[in-house]
Amino acid sequence: MNFLWYAARGAGVVSLILLSAVLVLGIVTSVRWSSAALPRFVTAQLHRNLALLSLAFLGIHIVTAVVDPYTSLGWLTVVIPFSSDYRQLWLGLGVVSVDLALAVVVTSLLRDRVGYRVWRTVHWLAYGAWPFAVLHGLGTGTDAFAPWMLVIQGLCVAAVVAAVWWRMSVGHAGQQVSASSTLAAQQLDTDAR
Repeated sequence: MNFLWYAARGAGVVSLILLSAVLVLGIVTSVRWSSAALPRFVTAQLHRNLALLSLAFLGIHIVTAVVDPYTSLGWLTVVIPFSSDYRQLWLGLGVVSVDLALAVVVTSLLRDRVGYRVWRTVHWLAYGAWPFAVLHGLGTGTDAFAPWMLVIQGLCVAAVVAAVWWRMSVGHAGQQVSASSTLAAQQLDTDAR
């Protein structure tokens, strides 16, 4: 086992954790959640910064995997899904995840030019990128079924599922949701109509 293999593996695990955190924070900010300890602008900025950090680790994961002589991936497999001979399905899911994430990043950087409606529509791709990343890790990761990795994957899945469940329970985006009183926030929204 060489340095590149450890770097690719470690960066992949960190990327999954960060992508999960980005998705959870995105869900939380979509309903304009805030609390005294974490005002909305803090959660939105944390969401953006973690997204950028996850891209950095994703870049490390990709570069180290491609230059590692064991896999012999080649740069084309980073862009074209399912074009690799090495674990074709699982690696292809990772490439699809990266492509979806890049679409979200590009439209986020060009949000003022593409408009809110396009940005929002493309941003929904993050919900697709995440499960593809999880499946990629399960199928390609050499430690996918190691106890420590199962715990990490389980926590990531539990956090995202809990955030989606919470998001569905509080209603549509645009409602003011307070950490201390969801019911009061829903009453304010009803009164405003």
